[in-house]
Amino acid sequence: MDDPELEQIRQQRLAQLQSQHGGTGDPNHAKAQEDKMKAMEEAKHSILTQVLSQDARARLNTIKIGKPEKGAMVENMICRMAQMGQVRGKISEQELIQLLESVNQQMPKSTSTVKFDRRRAALDSDDDDF
Repeated sequence: MDDPELEQIRQQRLAQLQSQHGGTGDPNHAKAQEDKMKAMEEAKHSILTQVLSQDARARLNTIKIGKPEKGAMVENMICRMAQMGQVRGKISEQELIQLLESVNQQMPKSTSTVKFDRRRAALDSDDDDF
């Protein structure tokens, strides 16, 4: 089973896949990236704790539960505002609501409709045999 030619082909293919996806295969590199992401999350958390009031923080967490992408976008926007010095004091819940309304106006509304064809689904009420 230990065919050196097969092992060489596997190694070449692994190297090719890693180069295509930007992976190095180095576990230290992956750990360093994970540590960097943790540090960024901690920094963002500390900024939000300093800048937002307790009520505003609770509202933002509620938004993140319902719409994670919108919550992350608002968090990033607040962090940028704090880093550029645009935030003076703590942001209250009312100020956060105003910020959210401005974000809602900027985002395009997506309307979706669901059409259900009863004929295709064979859910006709005439077929009920009890």
